[in-house]
Amino acid sequence: MSCPHPARALARWLWLPLSLLSSAVWSGPAAVPPEQARLYVSSEKDHQLAVFDLEGKALGQIAVCQRPRGMAFSADRQHILVVCGDSNELGVVDRQQGKLVRRLPLGESPETLALSPDRQTAYITIEDDSVLAAFDLASGKRLFEVPTGREPEGVLVTPDGHEAYVSSEVANLVHHIDLRQKKVLNHIKVGQRPRRFSLSPDGKELWVSNELSASVSVVDVATQKVSATVAFKLPGMRSTDITPVSLVHSPDGRSVWVGLGRANHVAEVDTATRQVRRTVLVGKRAWGLALNRSGSRLYVANGLSDDMSIVDTATGKALRSVSAGRVPYGVLVYD
Repeated sequence: MSCPHPARALARWLWLPLSLLSSAVWSGPAAVPPEQARLYVSSEKDHQLAVFDLEGKALGQIAVCQRPRGMAFSADRQHILVVCGDSNELGVVDRQQGKLVRRLPLGESPETLALSPDRQTAYITIEDDSVLAAFDLASGKRLFEVPTGREPEGVLVTPDGHEAYVSSEVANLVHHIDLRQKKVLNHIKVGQRPRRFSLSPDGKELWVSNELSASVSVVDVATQKVSATVAFKLPGMRSTDITPVSLVHSPDGRSVWVGLGRANHVAEVDTATRQVRRTVLVGKRAWGLALNRSGSRLYVANGLSDDMSIVDTATGKALRSVSAGRVPYGVLVYD
């Protein structure tokens, strides 16, 4: 059931536990002992999160809301926030209990989310409403919304929490949004069907995947203009079959790993030269990507082969693939 105005439905909202919140700016997670490290993979068709250790050993499943997509940790990392596209809600999973403990109504067909630096506000792209919506996680109140182009998907909040970037798949634009003024500052023209973002560790470059252009646009944050475009080619493969979506910077900022979608590969790009260093064969429709803390392992959710590939980033070899439920979407690493 849809709920276009979630603030009116607060009576149905069970407030989040105080442990989800922090009055201080979130400075980043502390490392956990290796035996406690976990992977969480959202499965769109099974409506659950598959749980693994970092070597890919299956540890169980957690039932969540309908069609889970994007995920993020709470401030204390004891809860997982998951956007569910068919039930139009944000689910809150207690990691220790291994179950869904809260639900927050959203708009029609939410896609993914980004959190404020203090982890108290969730910014969620609402596809059918064509908005970026902000929610207070303590009360569940919808704070405001900013209109975007049609089918907004990717969202990235800057480290200071003052600005956000949102991709519009239909408009072929990236919207640069001032979150304090609650308005779009400017529109950045990129490739066809922009999907996701990765911000360089130094904050100077925003990398944007262009699904239908077989490319990534590199945006200079200072000028808010595209400074470079990285095109992908694979021997014997049409460009229309190369559909980049998820991407992630290595911890040292020297590489960007890009999932090439229907091309069934991931690519490592040298950020200095803008050249593809290598490609790695993984599963079918390489979609969601995540790196472990050290950057030594890349985890790839393969949406059409229903598995997750684990890649050794030093050797550029796929170590193994493990079943991850039907239509895995994203990967969240707890380490």
